Amino acid sequence: MPNNQINPNKWIDLYSDYLFNYTISRVSDREIAQDLVQDTFLAGLKSMKNFKGEASERTWLISILKRKIIDYYRKINSNKGQAEVRMNYNSGDESDGDWLEERVGDPFDKTAQDTLENEELGDAIYSCLDMLPKKQAEVFKMKTILGHDTEAICNELNITPSNLWVIIHRARTALAECLKENWF
Repeated sequence: MPNNQINPNKWIDLYSDYLFNYTISRVSDREIAQDLVQDTFLAGLKSMKNFKGEASERTWLISILKRKIIDYYRKINSNKGQAEVRMNYNSGDESDGDWLEERVGDPFDKTAQDTLENEELGDAIYSCLDMLPKKQAEVFKMKTILGHDTEAICNELNITPSNLWVIIHRARTALAECLKENWF
């Protein structure tokens, strides 16, 4: 039963700092982060009728923001790709005039060795996860592997966001040490 309400008059006071901090950690450019947060608020206003109240207002705005960030990266990467296709990698000799895209390795061209190493690394990570304290492993899996929202994890495990990040930091440190000892 939907019980969350939407109130755009309070968005800036309630969510602008949180949304900005979330964005700046992903785009690392203050102006772009501000633009993306503004675009999020605008998109939220335009699609208020789609808010069903099943999630909190903040969670709904974050989902809009995530799509804005993805769109931002798609746009800059597609522009970059268009420029690369037009760029001629010519050193003066006509025989070297291959297009740049032909000089880049195919990311889907995996060898059996690559596949084996990826499987071994995955096994090593899960073995190391099994050695972590239960709560660290659970929080790390939920956030990093399953991609759950910070707010959802905090609500489910009854922890604060800062506690969540401390737990994740400790888990990453322990995993790095474990992998250094057992895999590398």
